[in-house]
Amino acid sequence: VRRCTVDNPAGVGLSVLDGAGGVFEECEVVAAGQSGVAVRGGARPRLDRCRVHHASGAGFSLTGEGTSLEAVGCEVYEIRGAGVQVSGRATGHLTDCRVHRTTSDGVNLDTDAVLTLADCEIHDIPENAIDLRSRSVLTLTRSTVRRFGRNGLSVWDPGTRVDANQCELHESTGDYPAVWVSDGATAVLDSCRVREVPDALFVLDRGSRVDVVDSDLSQVRSTAVSVSDGAIVQLDDCRIREAATGAWFRDHGSGGTLANCTIDGAATGVIVTKGADPTVERTTVSGPSEAGFYVSAEGRGTFTGCRVTGSGGYGFHIIDGCRSTLTRCRTERCARGGYEFSEAGPLVEDCTSDESATTALGSPTTPGHPPLTAPAVETAASTGGLLGGVPSQRSVQTSAPAVEPPVSVRPSSAVLGELDTLVGLESVKREVRALTDMIEVGRRRQEAGLKAASVRRHLVFTGSPGTGKTTVARLYGEILASLGVLERGHLVEVSRVDLVGEHIGSTAIRTQEAFDRARGGVLFIDEAYALSPEDSGRDFGREAIDTLVKLMEDHREAVVVIVAGYTAEMERFLSVNPGVASRFSRTITFGDYAPEELLRIVEQQAEEHEYRIGEGAAEALLKYFTALPKGPAFGNGRTARQTFEAMVERHAGRVAQLSDPTTDDLTLLYPEDLPELI
Repeated sequence: VRRCTVDNPAGVGLSVLDGAGGVFEECEVVAAGQSGVAVRGGARPRLDRCRVHHASGAGFSLTGEGTSLEAVGCEVYEIRGAGVQVSGRATGHLTDCRVHRTTSDGVNLDTDAVLTLADCEIHDIPENAIDLRSRSVLTLTRSTVRRFGRNGLSVWDPGTRVDANQCELHESTGDYPAVWVSDGATAVLDSCRVREVPDALFVLDRGSRVDVVDSDLSQVRSTAVSVSDGAIVQLDDCRIREAATGAWFRDHGSGGTLANCTIDGAATGVIVTKGADPTVERTTVSGPSEAGFYVSAEGRGTFTGCRVTGSGGYGFHIIDGCRSTLTRCRTERCARGGYEFSEAGPLVEDCTSDESATTALGSPTTPGHPPLTAPAVETAASTGGLLGGVPSQRSVQTSAPAVEPPVSVRPSSAVLGELDTLVGLESVKREVRALTDMIEVGRRRQEAGLKAASVRRHLVFTGSPGTGKTTVARLYGEILASLGVLERGHLVEVSRVDLVGEHIGSTAIRTQEAFDRARGGVLFIDEAYALSPEDSGRDFGREAIDTLVKLMEDHREAVVVIVAGYTAEMERFLSVNPGVASRFSRTITFGDYAPEELLRIVEQQAEEHEYRIGEGAAEALLKYFTALPKGPAFGNGRTARQTFEAMVERHAGRVAQLSDPTTDDLTLLYPEDLPELI
């Protein structure tokens, strides 16, 4: 059957039943009252370059043993149910297909279903992009999953399995992990990329296992890999970048192996808590803001040949007497020390550090650590070694610490000039300039021997994501440093996961360390309302707030604190925490960007990357941004930047087809390069 159109608003668009076959080429199923294409009773059709859309049920619905569907080059969209639904031992083979804009899951597998997706795209799905359970099996090859509201891959139940090779999952629009594996299910991710998601991989429950090989997990807002409730994960030759936590082994029985992995730019590289016992081999953590490896609450772990470099806190921070094992590990350039252990701590052999002896072995002011001197450390080393006051098999070898370079401070006029170049934010700019003027005049009055008005420097930033709150906080710190109010003016950005620990006492330690890192600069607490949830119960967020309030009082001249978040949530946060509210005198509201301002951001991005906006593209962008839904997932400036990136990608696909492109071809972006409006 070729080039037919089926319109059946009262029932199934196309039914293939009872062992029937047939090939359908370039057909269209539109406005089906039930499923678009239903395959039952052992039927085995093939669909080639067909379109199924505006169905009230599933786009493709397959069920029954012996039932099979092969689809090549098909598109399924605007579906009120799942895009593809396979169940009851049915099988499907989809190649070069597109599933998008459903109201339910993109792909749903249940009860021994078997599905192969090769070179497919699943995108703009409000629920799970792919959900499978009850012993279903999915093979996913060279496919892309993007813009999903819940999980990108949701895998449940014993016997359920996913094998993903050379796939990408990115741009989550919700607050759920990109990959969720639980209840004894298994998954393999080989040469995959997961990016721009709240969490990358969650593995839960005894019997659940995920193997990740030669894959990238990046731009993760919270935890890249979370292992809990007895689950196992194996990461080999993987790269984790820009995550709050690289890998977190959470509780007893949870473990697995990290081997030959790198973790860059995380707050904490690896966390082990509550009896979890992973093996970490030849893994490097670079530039963590808090710690390379953090072990607490009876966590264990074996760390062999691991390295931490450039930590803003400690290299290895092991507390609560956790009996971890460290062999041939090394730390370099860790601001608070290479190794910090509590009493009766880990077993250590052949570990080294480039920190000074007193820094590497723990701060003299840390409870449980007597003051250490260089001769005492040398004696310990010669007699078998003391590591942070803890007997070890062999001592840490140390060398002289690197000298921290001096901080370069720009004049306030230069920083204010950069502030003025930001798109929009006119009311914000006025507020910052007013604060700057007050501080500058106060300084001059003091120099003249006059009283200066007291200016509270701590601020509340309210507004939606992507409105420039972090950027303005960074510039504010620089301005205060240029005026001599702060020593350095650097920005330390944290959120709840950086401040709140897993047990009593650990939250105060984390909050103190974050505050210490911000000394001389700005402590920026994003989504601060999460520290005081409406249903807090025994939540430790209150401990973080209490610690922060005391630190702000005791060290009022050392750190400027900015709390930020959605407007309504921040109003609630301040109303229920009078101790916090009393320390903030000014709230600055960041409004959403207008379409014209979003267009300007795209134009700036284009200029920066040596592209130009072609004829008609500016008008098309204005219409696009005007029509774009402005719900909770709207990213403001981030959305503008993502739009530009999407245009560049579509432009590349268009220009790559030209045999001899001109300079204009290579640089001009046109309306056809705009992404589809969701």
